[in-house]
Amino acid sequence: MSGQNLFGYKIEQITFGPSHHFFGYIGHAGTIPWNQSGRYILALRTRFQDHMPEAGEPADIVLIDTVNDYSVEKIEETCGWNPQQGTMFYWNPDAADTQFFFNDRDRKTNRIFTVLYDIEKRTRVTEYRYDDVAFANGGVSQTGGWFAGINYARMARLRLVTGYKGSNDWTEGVDHPEDDGIFRVNIASGEKELIVSFARMRDALVGDGQLEVGALFINHTLWNRDGDRIYFYARAGWEGHGGERINQPFTVQSDGRDLTLQKGFIGGHPEWEMGHRAIGGQDDRLVIYDTDLQEVVDQIAEPTIIEKPGGDSSLSPDGSWIVTGYGKEGHNMWVVYRRTDGAWIRTAPYDQRPYVSGDLRSDPSPLWNRDGSKILFPSLTEDGSRQLHIIHLDV
Repeated sequence: MSGQNLFGYKIEQITFGPSHHFFGYIGHAGTIPWNQSGRYILALRTRFQDHMPEAGEPADIVLIDTVNDYSVEKIEETCGWNPQQGTMFYWNPDAADTQFFFNDRDRKTNRIFTVLYDIEKRTRVTEYRYDDVAFANGGVSQTGGWFAGINYARMARLRLVTGYKGSNDWTEGVDHPEDDGIFRVNIASGEKELIVSFARMRDALVGDGQLEVGALFINHTLWNRDGDRIYFYARAGWEGHGGERINQPFTVQSDGRDLTLQKGFIGGHPEWEMGHRAIGGQDDRLVIYDTDLQEVVDQIAEPTIIEKPGGDSSLSPDGSWIVTGYGKEGHNMWVVYRRTDGAWIRTAPYDQRPYVSGDLRSDPSPLWNRDGSKILFPSLTEDGSRQLHIIHLDV
């Protein structure tokens, strides 16, 4: 049996102005706002959304207490954030009830780094800083133990919306550095290693027939559910930075082996399914793409159900649900689809204007809770502030 409205739902606004509240990024590859017990939701609180934050303009890091009327408590602050990606919050898979990661930057040196914070101790447990390079978390392994580090200063220089404006970039003037790319960090020891350099990406692109490769940067270092593979995009040619535009997906083993240029392209913000299979948009369909076979092997729902699947899609932790958002006239709607029987709902439209493009774009990213019964998303509200909402599913 399949059809609409075979399960109930309600939507609740949980934060309120005048300050803005949001999580950032998209709920894929293990980015879950709720801690392990489900009591606390992580979020950023900001006093502005009309310009990119400078080094001296921090955002509050807050805990939202789900058993105390969604009360909001500030516990820290960060200068490593932007409106589109937030500060790359991740709960630590090895201590998901009490520890989470966020990005920050030194206010004196403008060097970026990652912080591991403990909510019981109310302290920073570790700061991942290095003398020779300055990078921050781009994604935590879903199996724990590691995070992927990328250069947010380089990202800001080559495509501002993705990075931290004005932060310290040791690679400025170098198109394909040997000492920058994707780092892997051992969470326990802090030891780092460069697993893929920009020079190595350039060589792969040239070997594939790309004659001109401009200054490369990276978006979306996504660990799969098994923790053995990372999907990412090598990009160049954005915002007038010379050369042909490149938007090339790659996969690599989490230890740096088997860098593979993916011939198939899936749009939007791809999500991992199971094993080495990814989810993304292609030809107006939401498809499953096998990164080993490099071909589409399946489809999720019909295009009449999941429209414009090039947006943000997020798979529930158990893989049985998917939520996909798409925009229309500055508003966003979410389709929640149950894969076990094809039941689905489509929400009412929620306003995202004027932050739907440009440097201040804020993607209305849908984020699952841990048992697949709730989805968090941001939206502009009547007073003009950005606030968090929850879709409660009857499951």
